[in-house]
Amino acid sequence: MDIRHRIASIAIGLLVSTGATALDVNVVGLFPNKAVVQIEGGALQTLSVGQKTREGIILLSVGRDGATFDIQGRRVELAMGPARRQMSPAAAAQTSPAAESKYAVVRTNERGALVADGEVNGMPVRFAVDTGATFITLPAREASRLGLDYHNGQKVVMETANGNIFAYHLKLDTVSVGDVAVHNVDAVITEGNSLPIALLGMSFLNRTDMKREGTILTLTQRY
Repeated sequence: MDIRHRIASIAIGLLVSTGATALDVNVVGLFPNKAVVQIEGGALQTLSVGQKTREGIILLSVGRDGATFDIQGRRVELAMGPARRQMSPAAAAQTSPAAESKYAVVRTNERGALVADGEVNGMPVRFAVDTGATFITLPAREASRLGLDYHNGQKVVMETANGNIFAYHLKLDTVSVGDVAVHNVDAVITEGNSLPIALLGMSFLNRTDMKREGTILTLTQRY
């Protein structure tokens, strides 16, 4: 894999100030001749070399661990870092709470799988994103840890690559990843040892707009 496809683990952004204006710029992904940026804590956007944003920021070049920009007439080099979950004060002052987009950024792990840390009913859960799963799917041991009385759910039969297995269908009060929180979510609980990790399936993903950019998946909440 090209080293420019890596996502750095340290957040490094920049607050550029010229006169009465200031811009908060953060680089969250690098690709050949492209960079994924977050400006003023807003939605992620992918820029090609030479492209100019509405804020007047121009991507000049992409390097091994960062990118170079023209920001308000200044040549600035920025290293990569994760997207910010909260908007900067400058952006918050111009955006009403109702208009703020709620989103989550999911990155691939060393094996190339999209893995996200989230919560089920307020308790931490690690998910693997699986667009082939109809529902959020939890192993029975994980459901027990979360205090879910899943045996009261509807018993169903699920087809898997290893044959049919029994599972229990129920509703989860709240599932959240990043800033995205979805309520009354369909889920199934599987017994046995066939599932090593919880799956973030389409019962959650269908309520978001999904955008994949190389090693980054951005989920923006729709409802």
